[in-house]
Formats: sequence, structure tokens, C-alpha cells
Amino acid sequence: MCAQLHFSICKETGVQLDKKHWYELVPKSVETSQGGKVTILWNEQIQTDRTISNNKPDIIIRDKENGTCMLIDVAISGDRNVVKKEAENIL
Repeated sequence: MCAQLHFSICKETGVQLDKKHWYELVPKSVETSQGGKVTILWNEQIQTDRTISNNKPDIIIRDKENGTCMLIDVAISGDRNVVKKEAENIL
């Protein structure tokens, strides 16, 4: 799921990919768009001011033009665990 999402984000932001289909691509830890405006990080640890056990989101999108950073953490769970996983990701 994350690999397909990573592929779609790369396509949308203008990152040059060497594969045509998402299932053929092995995501690199750092991808940069043409022009260097957007950087996409795959499974990279975030530096924080305090110790956090789960500081490694699945995808990070850093937009230098807007000065924004989006963290994407994917959790796929059964219907009964959705609320629990949502609360866990927010923490």
C-alpha cells in the first residue's frame, strides 16, 4: 500500500521515475522533484528534541517552496482496531 502511495506522490509532484508501474519500483530513501522544489523521504527517521519510540513515518513530503512538511503514516487494520490505530498514530 505504501509503495503504491509513494509512486503516486512522486508522479504528482514531478519526480522522475525509472519504472512505469508502481509494483516494479523499489522506493529510494530520498526522491527530489525536477527543480528541487519537493523532496520525498521514504521510511526516514525524524530528528526530534526528545526521545520518541516511533519517529519514523512511512512518507515525508517536504515542499521548499511553501515551507511545509507533510508526514504520512499508513496503518491498515481490521474494522475493530480502526479507532485504536487512529489514536496511536495521533500520539
